[in-house]
Parts: sequence; structure tokens; C-alpha cells
Amino acid sequence: MTVTTPPASRAARVLSRPIRLNGLTVPNRIAMAPMTRMFSPGGVPGEDVRSYYARRAAAGVGLIVTEGTYVGHESAGNSSRVPRFHGEEQLAGWAKVAEDVHAAGGTIVPQLWHIGMVREQGQNPFPDAPAMGPSGLVTAGAEPTGKAMTQKDVDDVVAAFAEAAAAAERIGFDGVELHGAHGYLLDQFLWAGTNRRTDAYGGDPVARTRFSAEIVAAVRAAVSPDFPVLFRYSQWKQQDYTARLAETPEELEAILTPLAAAGVDAFHASTRRYWLPEFDGSDLNLAGWTKKLTGKPVITVGSVGLDGDFINAFQGEGSPVKGIDNLLDRLEADEFDMVAVGRALLQDPEWAAKVLSDRFDELKPYDAAALKTLS
Repeated sequence: MTVTTPPASRAARVLSRPIRLNGLTVPNRIAMAPMTRMFSPGGVPGEDVRSYYARRAAAGVGLIVTEGTYVGHESAGNSSRVPRFHGEEQLAGWAKVAEDVHAAGGTIVPQLWHIGMVREQGQNPFPDAPAMGPSGLVTAGAEPTGKAMTQKDVDDVVAAFAEAAAAAERIGFDGVELHGAHGYLLDQFLWAGTNRRTDAYGGDPVARTRFSAEIVAAVRAAVSPDFPVLFRYSQWKQQDYTARLAETPEELEAILTPLAAAGVDAFHASTRRYWLPEFDGSDLNLAGWTKKLTGKPVITVGSVGLDGDFINAFQGEGSPVKGIDNLLDRLEADEFDMVAVGRALLQDPEWAAKVLSDRFDELKPYDAAALKTLS
């Protein structure tokens, strides 16, 4: 008797292809987007965090990008429950997370993070440290409420990112992602709205990129040549959803080129809705333009698996699952290389397995209550 294997679904064919990010082979095109969870008391990821990530790797997520983790700088964070990527106990916890994800068949990179002026003074884990940024501004048009960083501050933060990246390689992670999006510190330098500096770190787009490029170069020097360095960036900010780093492809190229030259192996282009074109006259989204301008592998993200943008979902509006034919079309056309799934995957740990096996009818609609658990 001959057993006939049914043909793989289109989703399986497109999403199951391996991809190379520098020296790392990711088994498929699905990534878990970083989402702050605040389930790590004292900044230490515990057994529940280990299980949370391992479940998603076991269900077919090829690349886990962890929640943002604070680098070892006194002003990096504002919560004692957000994990840190420094300290003996914290790194020991993260080593176990990486071990469990690998045992489940996935790959994993920590997202390294400094929140800059978003930080409120007087909060743990560093209650006496000032909020700081390029010009002490939280958003465009505001008056300074924090410290404008000195050259020593800049150098200290660059070193903190490099030390965290070296630690990531040492304890068994597969790469690192640098958080340069959403109005946090690196993005505060990139965005003209919060960067009013007149020194070498402010002015035109290339000068505003210098701080991030120095971090990338320091990270690149601190890790092995084949260790992947990812860079996440966005046009929008949590302080201003309409903000833009670049109004034209030429302006975007001026920002991305120094980052690629400094050693970025792949970009993670964060948008609120992945299907929207970024610039007039082209259907390319932000990830598509990033790949076209740099030639680097790019991860797209933005409401994948939701029928509306994630802000509505965050506010509690339940969303049925959005079809992914458009996403598959664009992956097949090589507009971008991977897709990061956020809240849909938070809601349903089996999201990747169900999509890869064509079980779309089993996907769970997103409910904002999922943000309160670590399932």
C-alpha cells in the first residue's frame, strides 16, 4: 500500500524556509516579536519566563526575540520587574531561558534596551539616577525635563550595550537585537524631534545616527564575527504615533547606511500595520524599503494575525484573526525575509504550529486580557 503525503499548504511552503542571519541559521521565517511582560522580579527571569519562551519555540517559532532587557547602565530602566541583561543572577536566569529554547528547537536573541527619557525619576531599579537623553526631551515640542547626555554618558551607554552583547554570546544566545525603536534612547537620538544637539551627535540624519552606529560598532567588536547583530527601528514613537524619522527613501537611506556599515546584520522594521506602504509611489512597506536600501535581511512586523492595529487590541477590543495571504505574497516576492508576530502569538502559543499546518480555524482571537498573564 502506497501512502501519499498531502502537499504542504502555501503557508507551510513559504514560512518553513530556513534563513541565514550572519552565522545563524533560523529554521523558518517566523519570529516572536519582543513584548515587555514585567514578570521578572528583581530583573531575574524565572521558570515561568523559561516556559513562556520555550512553549512558543516548541510550537514552531523559528526565532525568539525576547522582551526588552535593560543594559547595565544606571538610567537604563524604570521597573524592577522588567528583566535585566547584567548581573550574575539575572544572566544565570537568561542562560536557562536560552537552553530551554534551544532544547525546544528554536533560536533566541535578547533585545538590549535603554529607555532614555521615557524613564521616570524616582523609580526602581535605579532610584537616584537621572532620566537622560540626547537633549533631555521626552517628545518633540516639549521642554527639557531630564539630563542632556555628556560625552561620558554616551561612552558609558555604548560600553553597556557592548558588555551585554558579549554576555549574550558567552551564556549561549544566538545573537542580539538592539532596541532603536518606539521613542526610547537610541530612537531619541535618531529623531529630530528629541535630538536638538549641536555637536557631532545632532543635526542632519547621518549625525543623529552616530550614537546608534557607535553602539553597533562596539557590539560588533565585542562579539564573534559570525554572531548576528539585529537592529530594531521604527518611524512611530509611543509618544507620537505620527512621527517619522524619514519623509523620503533618500532620508531613510541616510539613516540606515551608517548602521549597516557599522555592523548590523539584519534590521527589524517596526510598523503598526505591516500592509501599509511607507512612501508615496510604492507599495513597499518599511521593511521592504529597508531591504531595498541596505540589501540586508529584514524582519517585518505590525498587527500580523490581528484584524486591526495593535493599539486597538491593547485597549481591549477583541480581534478575529486576519488572513495572511497578503503577507505570504510579499514574503514570496522577497520584499522582506521574516515576519515577527506579537500579540497574536502572545494570545495563542500554538499560533505558528497552527499556521504552518493550515489550521487557521483553530487560531484564537486576541484578547487584551492575555497581557496580564504569562501563558
